[in-house]
Amino acid sequence: MRLNGRRQSSNFDDRRGRGVSSRLKVGGGIGAVIIAAIIAWISGGNPLGVIMQNAGQLTSGYSSTADGTYTPTAEEEQLATFSRQILAGTEDVWTKLFASQGLEYEAPTLVFYTGSVQSGCGNATAQVGPFYCSADQSLYIDLSFFSDMKQTLGADGDFAYAYVIAHEVGHHVQYLLGTLTDAHERMSKLNEADANKISVALELQADYYAGVWAHHDNELFGSIEEGDIEEALDAAQKIGDDYLQKRAQGYAVPDSFTHGTSAQRESALRSGISTGRFPQ
Repeated sequence: MRLNGRRQSSNFDDRRGRGVSSRLKVGGGIGAVIIAAIIAWISGGNPLGVIMQNAGQLTSGYSSTADGTYTPTAEEEQLATFSRQILAGTEDVWTKLFASQGLEYEAPTLVFYTGSVQSGCGNATAQVGPFYCSADQSLYIDLSFFSDMKQTLGADGDFAYAYVIAHEVGHHVQYLLGTLTDAHERMSKLNEADANKISVALELQADYYAGVWAHHDNELFGSIEEGDIEEALDAAQKIGDDYLQKRAQGYAVPDSFTHGTSAQRESALRSGISTGRFPQ
């Protein structure tokens, strides 16, 4: 992505070094999928952390001095700057798109943390992956996730990372439009299988909104370079429920899907990128 000279968002809360550091053990099998799905249902987030089910350990990506002072690595600081630039891009795009509909966009807060964090939706660990909490209108991310995403799943590239952030902002857009709250209210009255179908629809729409952001960000800033779209589509394919479940346990259970298949996620993102249409 072309980000040179792009501004960084000031809507961030740096809590790195305050949570559990060292290492977090990651459980395997369908249990991790279920836990991630529950947290996602509560927060409206995206439990991409399930890709770490077979990783063994999740490293913190930082060190501490003798007095306990937090010391981020140079790579982590680069990712923090990158994340704030992407968030700024989402602010510019969604402010413009909301205004075109006679609406006012209220930007979310991006929270950086390490290991674990207390959000408005409860406590969460880095195992969950990046997530959005509607209770405090904040996006939460342990930046070591991007390294783990690359090393464990082979989903790499700055545009793939941007897609992750833009997806969570997509949930914020859903919240502002009332879509997220309405969906959660309906889900609370349904059995698990039917509630999961609504969850899938939410996640696919967030993927679509990530694509819409990419479309308009490129129009505003010429940000997309050769190979960027392929990076994001590859990441979308590798975080489909069917792909992750087969990776974790050798088979997929469609009734338990909460985010959509690889094909569905890739299609939703591609559609948003190609059309840029809002509202959907």
